[in-house]
Amino acid sequence: MAQRFGGRYSPGANGGNAAQVSRQNAPRHPYESRTKWLTIMATPLLIGAFFRPLEGMISALGGFGLIAFAAWMTNEGLKAEAAYNARRVARRPAIPRKLFGGALMGLGLGAAAFASGGVNAAMIVGLVGWALHFLAFGADPMRDKGMEGVDRFQQDRVARVIAEGEAYLSGMREAIARAGDRRLDARVAGFSDTARGLFRRVEEAPGDLTAARRYLGVYLMGARDATVKFADLYAATRDQKARADYEALLADLEGNFAARTSSLIEGGRVDFDIEMQVLRDRLEREGVRAQSDNVLAETREEEEARLEEEAAAPTPAAEARALEDRRGAVLNDLLGEGLRTGPGRGRSETAPMTEPDRRD
Repeated sequence: MAQRFGGRYSPGANGGNAAQVSRQNAPRHPYESRTKWLTIMATPLLIGAFFRPLEGMISALGGFGLIAFAAWMTNEGLKAEAAYNARRVARRPAIPRKLFGGALMGLGLGAAAFASGGVNAAMIVGLVGWALHFLAFGADPMRDKGMEGVDRFQQDRVARVIAEGEAYLSGMREAIARAGDRRLDARVAGFSDTARGLFRRVEEAPGDLTAARRYLGVYLMGARDATVKFADLYAATRDQKARADYEALLADLEGNFAARTSSLIEGGRVDFDIEMQVLRDRLEREGVRAQSDNVLAETREEEEARLEEEAAAPTPAAEARALEDRRGAVLNDLLGEGLRTGPGRGRSETAPMTEPDRRD
């Protein structure tokens, strides 16, 4: 069926932009564009194979085929690594595709060099090609990420439920494609992105599977069935009312899925607060927090006593003023004593007579 052309500046281009944004949000490895150059650089083997003898042609064609297969395998490995890096909780890829791609690259280069250089040249060229492939693309993820403390059985249940949900989303995309409307394709793609947000949340917290089970199963199955029936009806009648109802259904589903994802995230925050409070209560029962509070109280009392001692201790200036006051008081007493006794009696009345005074 013919489709109406639509571009960036066409009327009603929001749907196209939404589809473009959906593709841009997909995880993409920064080295993913390098793989096409592997096949491009091996093109001379394909062209020159027809100008060689039979043995050389078989070697060149085999080398080109192995290199092209290695490029495809490496590209798939980069996609798997991008999906692995985009998730906080992920298992390692089941097949190390980049490792196999490097081995195929070495075999392809060795096969291409075998006809003209023999076995030794093929081995050297193959090892060099494998090493360069490893340096260019790196290794595959070899360990699970964020799986510490996660129940394997529960994680397997989550994986099965998410695989079922992905099948429902794929059925929706295939069904809406029959309607031949780009904007509807974009609306379904936007809903798929929202649903995958819920998938990622359940993957990170498998305990939320029970709360999201209906969304991942019953609601997605209903959305798939409604999409199939709408696509058949709209392709035959182009009923605008049915289209408006279907778009309203997608909007409701998208809002409900987003709200469920947000509620699960908030529930994780509540669980964290509960765990933190439980840990504090246990520390208080063990006396750890009481002991720390006593230490803080003793430290505070010592600091207050030190400050009071510093405030009560006289300063050097105060000590100097007090000394001057005492000296002034003593001097005043001496002067007052001298004035009361007079100049002639002061010595005889105030002090005993010495021996020279008696002789006189």
